[in-house]
Parts: sequence; structure tokens; C-alpha cells
Amino acid sequence: MSVFSMTGFARAQGSLATNLGSWRYAWEIKSVNAKGLDLRLRAPPDFEAVEIKAREKIAARLARGAVFVNLAAKREDEGQTARLNHKALAGLLAALAETPPPAHIGPATLDGLLAVRGVIEIAEPELTEAQRAELEAQILATLDETLDALLASRKTEGAALAAVLSQRLERIGALSAQADAAPARQPEAIRVRLAQQLARLLENAETLDPARLHQEAVLLAVKADIREELDRLKAHIESARKLIAAGGPIGRRLDFLAQELSRETNTLCAKSNDAALTAIGLELKVEVEQFREQAQNIE
Repeated sequence: MSVFSMTGFARAQGSLATNLGSWRYAWEIKSVNAKGLDLRLRAPPDFEAVEIKAREKIAARLARGAVFVNLAAKREDEGQTARLNHKALAGLLAALAETPPPAHIGPATLDGLLAVRGVIEIAEPELTEAQRAELEAQILATLDETLDALLASRKTEGAALAAVLSQRLERIGALSAQADAAPARQPEAIRVRLAQQLARLLENAETLDPARLHQEAVLLAVKADIREELDRLKAHIESARKLIAAGGPIGRRLDFLAQELSRETNTLCAKSNDAALTAIGLELKVEVEQFREQAQNIE
């Protein structure tokens, strides 16, 4: 499977001609990063059935992202008809007959009466059930096309992100190897460093127990050992590589691995008692943070 980004944009449109006028419609979808799937869909009135099915289609094809979806639909050449509401007009005339206007006000005119709201009713022709079903089916088919385009956009960006993540992993692996091979980690270097520290302690402290100091030195050596951190870094790097190779919705798991890489790197820096090893650890922190930033864009 491929790696997909959470960001993308797509638009598709269509039309349907009926004996009651032509319908034009368009879907527009934009997606950005989010912790889960946050779907926000807007559709015109009278398209509730389309909206429900559209939500199902989108949820089935997208795993993560803040997804903004808009459906625009409009009927052209509607063939609207005007109908006189005789009852409303009669009511107005009766009211005028009962309450004649003052002398300084002219008599009511026909155009004035017809301008009163509700006297003239504008009727739009209704689609038949078959026409409505055909229109909704075409609109949903166009949604599939829009989703195809969106996924293609997210796939292209996802491939670029996967390449960047792989480069970061290579760099993290190389720095981990440098840390493992650092001269300061060699047994002889550790022994010399501890001997120097003990010598400074014993120089003006004749009352200190050499056996006790030896025990403390052993404990310090154990605490300063970064073998476990290096092994876990190697394991996390390998897991991340496998996830990227497998593809699919791997963003959450990559983000978790990035957190674990950061944890091990911080511990490595905390344990380091050598300037060169600390410098490697700081470089690792930078690479891991950049890896995590990119991983947060993956679906």
C-alpha cells in the first residue's frame, strides 16, 4: 500500500438535463492535518439524502484529517410559474372596503395590491421521484470522482513525505552507529575516566572507604552505559522503516515511534559524560524532531 498525506484538494462538477431545466452541481473537498477524521460537509437544502450517503462514502475512504466538503447544486432555466392567490387578494379588497383610506391617500391600485407578499406566488416545478433519484445518483458518482482526485493528490504528497521520512531514519541510524562507536564508550576509556574521577576524590579524602568508592564507581558506570538506548533506537528505526514500506494509515503509529525515538535520545543525552557523545546526541534530537514533524502529516 501507499503512504498518504493528510493534506489535499480536489474539485469535480457535472450536470443533468431534465424537462424541467438543467441542473449543475460541483463538489469541492479540502483536507488538512488532524488527530482523527473531522468531517465537515455543507449541502444545499433538499439534499439531505445525498449528504447522509456522502458522509458514509467519505468516511469509508479517508482515515484521518480535517476534511471540508462543499456541494453546490443549482437548477438553471427553472421555468418558474406565477400564480395569483385569489383568496389573499379577496381578503385585501375586503379589508380596504371596510376601512377606506384617508382623503390624502390615493386609492389602492392593482399593481400595488399584487406587490403585497403572498398575493402572487412563485411556483417551481418539482422533480419526479425518478428524476430526483437520477440526479442524486449522478451527484454521488461525481463525489467518487472527487474523492479519487483527492486521494491521488494525497498519495503524491505522501510519497514525497515517505522519502523524507526514510532519509531522516537513515540519518538517525547513522548517528546511532556513531554514538555506538564513540571512543568514549570503549571499556578502556571508561576505566580511565572513572580512575581519574576516583583519584580526585581520594586525593584529599583519606577517610573514604576504597571498597565503597569502588561500588559507587561500578554504579556510575552502569548508569552511564547507553547500550539499552542504542538497542531501542535501532529497534524503533527498523519498525518505522517497515511501517513506511507497508503503507496505509500509519500516521498514528509513526507518531508514537517518533515519541519513543525522542525518549531514547533524551536519555542518551542525559547519560552522556563525554562532549563528543553529547554532540552526537544533540544531532539525534534535531533529526528525531524533524522526523516527528513530518510524521504528523501522514494519514
